Parts: sequence; structure tokens; C-alpha cells
Amino acid sequence: MRRKVWLIGAIALLGCGSDGARAGGGTDGPFMTGPSGETDSGDSDDDDATGDDDDDDSGDPSQPYEPGQQVLPRLTQRQYRNSVTDLLGAPLPEVELEPDTNPYLFESIGATSTSLSELGTQQYEEAAETLTQAVWADSARRDALIGCAPAAADDACAQEFLARFGRRAFRRPLSAAEVARWSEVSATVADGDPYQGLRYATAGMLQSPYFLYRVELGEEDPDDPARLRYTDYELASRLSFLLWDSIPDEELLAAADDGALLDPDGLEQQARRMMADARTRLSVASFFAQYFDLRRLDGVSRDPGLYPDFTSSMADSMRTEVELLVEDLVYRQDSDIRRLFSTRKTFVNTELAELYGIEPPPGASEISFAPVDLPEDGPRAGMLTLGAFLAMNAHETETSPTLRGKYLRERVLCMEVPAPPDDADTNVPDPAEGGTLRERLEQHRVDPACASCHAFVDPPGFLFENFDSAGAYRTTDNGFPVDASGELDGVPLADARELADVLADNPFVGPCVVKQLFRHTNGRLESGGEEPALEDLAARFEQRGHRFSELLVELVRHESFRYVTQQTEEGE
Repeated sequence: MRRKVWLIGAIALLGCGSDGARAGGGTDGPFMTGPSGETDSGDSDDDDATGDDDDDDSGDPSQPYEPGQQVLPRLTQRQYRNSVTDLLGAPLPEVELEPDTNPYLFESIGATSTSLSELGTQQYEEAAETLTQAVWADSARRDALIGCAPAAADDACAQEFLARFGRRAFRRPLSAAEVARWSEVSATVADGDPYQGLRYATAGMLQSPYFLYRVELGEEDPDDPARLRYTDYELASRLSFLLWDSIPDEELLAAADDGALLDPDGLEQQARRMMADARTRLSVASFFAQYFDLRRLDGVSRDPGLYPDFTSSMADSMRTEVELLVEDLVYRQDSDIRRLFSTRKTFVNTELAELYGIEPPPGASEISFAPVDLPEDGPRAGMLTLGAFLAMNAHETETSPTLRGKYLRERVLCMEVPAPPDDADTNVPDPAEGGTLRERLEQHRVDPACASCHAFVDPPGFLFENFDSAGAYRTTDNGFPVDASGELDGVPLADARELADVLADNPFVGPCVVKQLFRHTNGRLESGGEEPALEDLAARFEQRGHRFSELLVELVRHESFRYVTQQTEEGE
């Protein structure tokens, strides 16, 4: 049974009608389904899991392109905190919010697929109160925010502030009716104090669905009635949340006022301006952290008796190493992002250097990281031989070729790895029974229910067997010599070092980066009609030397960023 995807819940909070935005759907709140109607809670850790330069921005796909359908994402925690800081200024007190979820890796997908709980609604109310009280408690800060001295809670000064604040908070100009409504709220609760009235109205705006949700539903496209085009203001919002994880600044809103963003050249101009801002670095780092699921490192620990080099701070060091490597490739070098999986350059502190068995480079300390070139004849090259990947995809006392192979297939190559059958036996014989883990896993290959999946993920996973559960190099497992040979799609490889050379120009890596960015940007999985867009973007990415900065520009210029399709009720 296919289900209707409801776009908007009851947009009635604080009397907010539908002025200034298009609403559709029912009252159940927004959620998102996959291409077949199913939802996904992310990767399983089960060991049996498997798995051009012209101005034409539409490309020349082999199949007709059809824009994806509308979604209504709620702000993620990061987007909320960045947005209220841009609206109210820093510093602000910490507030509790409903946790983000990351189905299909990305919090943006969770923001379109997870309903807001009653507690989450209460937390938004409490957050709005806490934040506005903190600003209003400092009269100088309050007056600077309001920008004038109101004599009454609904006078010209008050209305000017509410219109200006609402324009930024809702990412579009308020209608005259909306300004009047919020002025009425201010006057009603002022109790003789215009500042109190404006504080309550400001807190109300911070609880409005037009602030908490990204209402980007499109308008009629005069060139094609079968699709909708995002409005200038919606494009400003999409661009700002992609690059800054926050609301548009005044220059971007001014471009929307002028109608400049409906032109791909206008979008590119703003995108390149914004990409020069440090906030884009933070957003790019956040994307890759979600892409690689680095938050899993929060739960990684090892028994110090078995892994004495794995200190209490090691997981944080591993995360920082990947973040610095991404920043170096995207910003300092602006080079082929696929080098992430083959480069011998990395960044270490002293404890990572010890784990990797190398001399700490000049400038490295317990807390300071320094660049280093890994040995040419050494076993490591690329992210998949670094501690973060190796430790995240292993168990407390043993490695996991299955988890490591599954990660490679799904995250790096974007191949589908099916879940194991419900009745699959995921137990691996105990080490006490003798032999290496590889030898013990062979028993799963005998079981017909497990064989096909393990044959897909284990052979590339075996390539990492020279690295133990903590990420240190080893030559034996359970007292027996390690066999780290394997293969990737029929290509025999000796170890992970040879895999790195293969990934340097593997035809699946670039398109996979495109697909992950596309999902992150749109807050949903791609539809079948969008596959031509992914192919076109992948070709453009290749033409730009696989530079991630240029992929961002190509994406915002592309019609898949600028157009959408109305949600429709699907039958069975």
C-alpha cells in the first residue's frame, strides 16, 4: 500500500494562516518515504548485513528528467542554533531540542521524515522563551535588535521591527496581514509594556512553523505547467541552508527581492560569494561527517588491556584527522575529492602517530595535529586505512570484514547492500575454536542464506584484515598469520593499500559523492525520474576535476535544485 506524503501539519500555531506561502496536504505532519514507500533507520551493525561548460543546465540525459516531489524539512539542531544566533546575536544560552535523526545517513532526511513529538513542541516553546529573555534582559542589546524606541506595542516602530525580524526569520517578506496579526499579538500581551509585547511576539515567531520548517513548496512554472519552480525566496533559503546551515543574510534576501535568483547565473554569483565565508567550511565539514557517519565514533572504546594504544581521547583524535583531511582537499588544495580514498597525506597528533607506528611530525603534540606523508612502502593510504574507519567498523575485541566491506560498498561506492534475513544466524565461531576470523567467517559462506551477501561484502572487507579492531597494523590474528588478500568486483587485490590505488579512479566513487550530496541537499532519497539529474551532475563533476567546491556550484545551478513537483496522492 502506497501512502500519501503529507506536507504540512496544522499551520495554526499563534494564528499563523497561509499568508505568504503555499500549503498542501493534511494535518498529520510531514514525513518521507523511500522509493518503495519504506523508511530506513540507517545502517545496521549486524555482521551478516550486506549489501560541461555551456549554459544549458539541464544536460542531455538518456531519459527525461522529472523533478522530485515536495518535502517540508524541519530545521535540524545545528540549523536552529545557527539561525537564532543570526537573528538574535551571540552569545545565547544553550537550549534543549529534540534530537536529530539520520536515516539514510543525513539529518536533513531525518528532518523530513521524523514527526515532532509533544515534548519537542514544548522544548521549542521553552527555547523561544529562554532565548528572548536573555536578549531582552540586556536593554542595550534589546534596543539594538529592535532598532527604534516603541511607544506602544503595535506602533509604527513595533510594526517595522516585526516586519524586519519576520522577513529574516521566515526567509521571505511578511504580508500586510501577517504584520497586522503579529502586531495584534504584541499589543494583546504587552500589559502596558511595549517591550514585553515585542518579546512575546518575537518568541512567537520563533515557534511559528514558518521559522521551524523550511516552507519551500514552489510556484507555478510559466514555462512548464507540469512542474513548479522554487520562488526567489525559497531558492535563497535552499542556498543558505545548504552552504551555511542557517538563514539567508541581507545580501541574499536583496538578491531575492530583485528576482536575481531565478537565473542560474544569479544563483552561482551568490553561491560563490557565500562559499568564501567561513560558515561554508563548517557546513561542508558537517556534510562529510554525516556522509561518513563520524558520530559513530562517540560510542567507540577499547579495553586498554587488549589495546593499550587506544586512549580515552583516541576516538576524538580519529574524528579530527578525517575533518582535517577533508578540509585540506576541499579548501587548501581544492583538488579531486576522490583522493580522500588514496592519498598518503594525513594529519596526526602524537597518539595517532604512535598508533600508526610513525614518527610524530614537527608541530604534533597530544592536542596539536600536523601534516604528515605516510610511508610510500607502508600499509596505509586513504581514509579507509585510517583509524576512524577501521575502529568504527569493528567490534570490541575483533575486526569485522563484513562491516568494513559493507561500509565500502554503501558509503564509498553507493551500492545497495540488502539486510540479512530475519532468521539468519549472525554468530561467528568463538576465537577459542582456533583459526583466524577470516577462516571462521568462511562458515557463513557455506550457509546458502548467508553466502550471497557475504560474497558481496566480505572479499573487499578482508583487504583490511592487517588492521586490528583499534586500527593498529598487525600480521597475526588469534596467533595465526593474517591473509589480507581479497577482491573488488572481480579484481584481485593484495591488501587495503592496493585497494586505495583502485579507488583513485574507480568509476563509482565520483557519482557516489554526487548522490550523497543530492540526498543531503534535498532531504530525501532521489526518485526514479531524478536519475538523469544525478548522471548529469556526475558528468559535470568529472568535467570539473572532481573538485567538491565546483560540485556545489554545479548543483545550485542545476534544474534539480531549482524545480520541484507537487506532491500527489498515490494509489495502491
